[in-house]
Amino acid sequence: MLNSIARTAFTRLFTPPARLLLRLGLSADAVTVIGTIGVCLGALVLYPLGHLFWGTVVITVFVLADMLDGIMARLSGASSPWGAFLDSTLDRIADSAVFVGLALWFFLGAEDPLTALLALVCLVAGSLVSYVRARGEALGVTAAGGIAERADRLLVTLVVTGVVGLGVPVVVLTVALGALSLLCVITVIQRMSAVHAQLVPEPPVE
Repeated sequence: MLNSIARTAFTRLFTPPARLLLRLGLSADAVTVIGTIGVCLGALVLYPLGHLFWGTVVITVFVLADMLDGIMARLSGASSPWGAFLDSTLDRIADSAVFVGLALWFFLGAEDPLTALLALVCLVAGSLVSYVRARGEALGVTAAGGIAERADRLLVTLVVTGVVGLGVPVVVLTVALGALSLLCVITVIQRMSAVHAQLVPEPPVE
């Protein structure tokens, strides 16, 4: 949902820094890689150590930086199938790192197996959301949209994790991850329904 709502606003906000990075000689692909590395470091180093707030700060900075790559590609005229493939693939790695980092902390540090398990459920369900879209588009149909797109999942996870890092009870994150898992399942069903409607014709009305 947030993808369609916020795209125009973020494009206006990030166009000036995107132009600056292009003048400095950075390519869109380089920014994609740097953003993914930053997210992974924040998630897999700070989260497992229990630094939920600062880990979220680092991840958020690099997630926002990662939004620059598409704008840079359009401004430079360098948009390509490879760039789209790289961005999509590294997005999956970054998303996985966030939930793995949370699972590591709650399994090994906080000793909260329920929250850790829900983080892993979010990882699997979120990956399935992305897979359904990719597989549908490979068949030549539209499979985007749904109630819990990537931006929605990241926003909920990072905001709630950050406030838990500031002292809000962990149960808030547990509930949020449980709700997010359910929303991901609903999104998978929505996307599968959309693909089915496009690939399976309605029976003729007699």
